[in-house]
Amino acid sequence: MTSSAEQKNSDSAVRVADGARADGGPAGTDGPADGTRGDDARRGERGSGGVLWGGGMPRWLPQAMVLFLVLVGLFQLADWAFRQLIDLFVMLLVAFFLSLALEPAVDRMAARGVRRGVGTFLVFVAVGVAVLGFLAALGTLLVDQVAKIAEDLPHLVDNLMGWINRTFHQNLSLGQLQKKLLKDSGTIENYAQQAADNVWGVSSTVIGGLFQAFTVGLFTFYFTAEGPRVRRTVCSVLPPAKQGEVLRAWEIALAKTGGYLYSRALLAVVSAAGHWVMFALLDLPYSVALAIWVGVMSQFVPTIGTYLAGALPVLVALTVEPVDALWVLVFVVVYQQVENYLLHPRITARTVDVHPAVAFGAVIAGAALLGAVGALIAIPAAATLQGFVGTYVRRYEVATDPRIDRGEQRRARRELRREAARRLRRMVGGDGE
Repeated sequence: MTSSAEQKNSDSAVRVADGARADGGPAGTDGPADGTRGDDARRGERGSGGVLWGGGMPRWLPQAMVLFLVLVGLFQLADWAFRQLIDLFVMLLVAFFLSLALEPAVDRMAARGVRRGVGTFLVFVAVGVAVLGFLAALGTLLVDQVAKIAEDLPHLVDNLMGWINRTFHQNLSLGQLQKKLLKDSGTIENYAQQAADNVWGVSSTVIGGLFQAFTVGLFTFYFTAEGPRVRRTVCSVLPPAKQGEVLRAWEIALAKTGGYLYSRALLAVVSAAGHWVMFALLDLPYSVALAIWVGVMSQFVPTIGTYLAGALPVLVALTVEPVDALWVLVFVVVYQQVENYLLHPRITARTVDVHPAVAFGAVIAGAALLGAVGALIAIPAAATLQGFVGTYVRRYEVATDPRIDRGEQRRARRELRREAARRLRRMVGGDGE
């Protein structure tokens, strides 16, 4: 028992001596008498968070966790609010581009002394009359064609069954077709029931579309009538050094969007007039409505507008005379080439010119971002961006390099030879005189 106690006392003395040597003090002492050594040791053992290592979490960690949770909550709230207001933002964007397209006409009227509100109302009335006239003409055409097709449906069905019997060696008859329809009447009733159930959904969609159109029209009227005030309000929150840049960008967007709309409207008028002449020569029914359809759809519906424009007159011509449908198709294709290479460059040279590849890419990007609305405003937005880049991006002259201008030197030599030949012919002609 005595030996074990002595061993414990010896181990304690060794540990005390080792601690004293580590502190730089003499063995057998616990440090300075004033206790400063113990404070330094305790401070050295503390972590950066103000607590002893292993003694608990740092004091800043709860505050950081709370701040992180608050930031995550604010982000979630902002994301939810943006998703709820995305339709409003899209309507504001459409209204802004429509106001850019209408404002030049309102500015001209205001320069002649007409108040901006009255001028905007008159422009809205003119656009509304044009749209309603187009829809009325198209609706009359569709109703008449549907009625004609319903009247000729038995004859068309007989012709179709006769063609099937001759081509595929069948023996179909109208009675067999009627029995088949009566046999599947349950399926038809199910389709009818589903359609009846979806009436409320369709009605709500129509009402929602009308409300969105009214909202876009209201904001468009405000942006157009109060254009100077809107620009002044936007510039009032910017420093003077930035106000000029914003106004310059706004002016570029105004010029490019208005130029795009007016160039398309002029091309639509020319296209409608040309197609009306052709349809009148072929004696197609509703030639005026068909011509307006072709002019509007081919110019204001991007990418697929030309195909939609030509499909309807071809189908109408098929109900009259199949040969006329072929003539209509040929004329639509030929006119499209004339417009692309002759009319379009001359008209857009004074308004806005967007490369076809840029326009196609802009339409795809706009449709991917905002659907049909994005496809409609994609080309004016691309024209605005192109004008903005052309204004602010500095360009440098490129040195002549065969790796860039491949074939240009050969073409220049051919032009020189042709010019020399023309001069020689003039000299010979002068001598002969």
